[in-house]
Amino acid sequence: MAKKQEAEKELEAKKAELQDTDLNSVKEKENIESEADSKFIDEIKSTTWSTPEGDFDWDKDDKGFGNYDDAEREKLEQMYSGTFNSINQGEIVEGTVVSINNKDVVLNVGYKSDGFVSFTEFRDLPDLKVGDKVDVFVETQEDENGQLILSRKRAKTQRSWEAINEALEQDLIIKGFVKSRTKGGLIVDIQGVEAFLPGSQIDIKPIRDYDIYVGKTMEFKVVKINHEFKNVVVSHKVLIEDDLENQKTEIVAKLEKGQVLEGTVKNITDFGVFIDLGGVDGLLHITDISWGRIEHPKEVLSLDEKINVVVLDFDDEKKRIALGLKQLTPHPWESLDTALEVGSRVKGKIVTVADYGAFLEITPGVEGLIHVSEMSWSQNLRSPQDFIKTGDEVEAEILTLDREERKMSLGIKQLTPDPWKDIADRYPVGSKHKAIVKNMTNFGVFVEIEEGIDGLIHISDLSWSKKINHPNEFTKPNEEIEVVVLELDEENRKLSLGHKQLEENPWDTFETIFTLDSLHEGTVLKVGDKGAIVALAYGVEGFCPSKHSIKEDGSALKADETAQFKIIEFNKDAKRIVISHSRIWEDERAEARVEEFNARKKEAKATSGAVKKVKDSVEKSTLGDLDVLAKLKKQMEGDEGKGE
Repeated sequence: MAKKQEAEKELEAKKAELQDTDLNSVKEKENIESEADSKFIDEIKSTTWSTPEGDFDWDKDDKGFGNYDDAEREKLEQMYSGTFNSINQGEIVEGTVVSINNKDVVLNVGYKSDGFVSFTEFRDLPDLKVGDKVDVFVETQEDENGQLILSRKRAKTQRSWEAINEALEQDLIIKGFVKSRTKGGLIVDIQGVEAFLPGSQIDIKPIRDYDIYVGKTMEFKVVKINHEFKNVVVSHKVLIEDDLENQKTEIVAKLEKGQVLEGTVKNITDFGVFIDLGGVDGLLHITDISWGRIEHPKEVLSLDEKINVVVLDFDDEKKRIALGLKQLTPHPWESLDTALEVGSRVKGKIVTVADYGAFLEITPGVEGLIHVSEMSWSQNLRSPQDFIKTGDEVEAEILTLDREERKMSLGIKQLTPDPWKDIADRYPVGSKHKAIVKNMTNFGVFVEIEEGIDGLIHISDLSWSKKINHPNEFTKPNEEIEVVVLELDEENRKLSLGHKQLEENPWDTFETIFTLDSLHEGTVLKVGDKGAIVALAYGVEGFCPSKHSIKEDGSALKADETAQFKIIEFNKDAKRIVISHSRIWEDERAEARVEEFNARKKEAKATSGAVKKVKDSVEKSTLGDLDVLAKLKKQMEGDEGKGE
């Protein structure tokens, strides 16, 4: 960029100098012409002129020179005009070097005047001499001084752009000079035009050092042109890929399964290694590198290492080649000690730990699986990481061995005595023991009495009095808890344990205390949608339904409130006590109503007796009066008869 600016400044200086020279020449010429005109006028004034007779022919002179007719004149004009070339501004023409000085190169392009080009534009032609022909660009046919302005640099640039566009359109190969390194790639000079070569397009393999290409002339293909910004992108990689594609076709055509080839480690990934087979790549998968288990190919191979590999498979169409390295050596199972059998003990190193178990490598390429269930006699399965980890040296017993299928299962718990062998003698039903809480579920607690002896305490066997929704309300992992053996299933290795059985069933006593309709004081622990949990005496809890938690004033009982409750239900088997607070005052009201009713009834009965007595007396007097009246009537009737 700096060189370009210096060249432009030098060109401007030369133009200015040339203009000054032309101006001085013009002024000198004007002075000479002015003096000549003055002398000529004086001569005319001193000369006496005579008017010729007849018409004067201006085309004739005394010597007969220039006496041409119209046809001859036209012919001469055509011959003269034929000595000049017709040039247009913006086109490229060929010029011949007329002269060379320290500043300019004068070129004859067949025009009416020669053109000047700055000498700096010919730096790439140190052997330039008079008579050489070069292409130049016509910038201006005539400037303000009538000078023809030419440029070799612009001619070169335009020719370069034409060549670059042609290379892109016709997919041609073009040469370029690598000038410098830039961010992400290299700058390439293609006949004066700067192009960008991305790092990914230099070679088919990753390039670690771009500087090794600076200063080299290489072949490229144009892959992209931005005409608006004059940007050019080239690629050297596509040329290599084209060559490799042809090589791949030839190599793949000669491949055979089982063929052993020499290759170079080209790239290493997590899943395998790419091997350069001399023009075509093959994949050596991590599982085909070694008979033994490896975590990464770098454990065995390194970049640029030359190795022999065997062709396992290939695809003619996709040109994919699967290679193997371990297949060049016999399988370790074939040389496995023939004395090994089920029950034999082996030693090895743990190479992998999974959720279901661990793999023990006995010899490279020979592994056996230790399932998590074979790591401990305990029925409470834990994670394999609780017992072993990768890299541990472990001894195990062979449980199954299949040489044809190359499979082996191992166990480490078999190295210790089976604790369930004499379980009935050591843990009879009804015996009491101490255990450690190992795990909890919704239905109970798993505990370990000793290594390999596990048992389950059902949630219903944790407490006689408390209602437990989840075992974590009663105990925690790794806590010690006392248990009693309830049931023993030696065949299925199951042990049923209890904790509440360590004490007598208090509900036998509760049954005599919390009798129906008995009154007890309690404190509300919590209130739910359906009712309240109430703490009663002796650590017993009762349930008070919502409709039974209403106080006499109409409000409901609240948490931490103490009140009297009546037992309305007692279920010993379900360990359930249903209580009521409202039943107390409701019964009191009912009794008051009954007493009032009875009092009124008694009073009504007394009133009724008194009325009856009065009635009876009234009835008697009334009947007596009736008898007297009847007798009187009868007497009167008799008297009337006598009178007649």
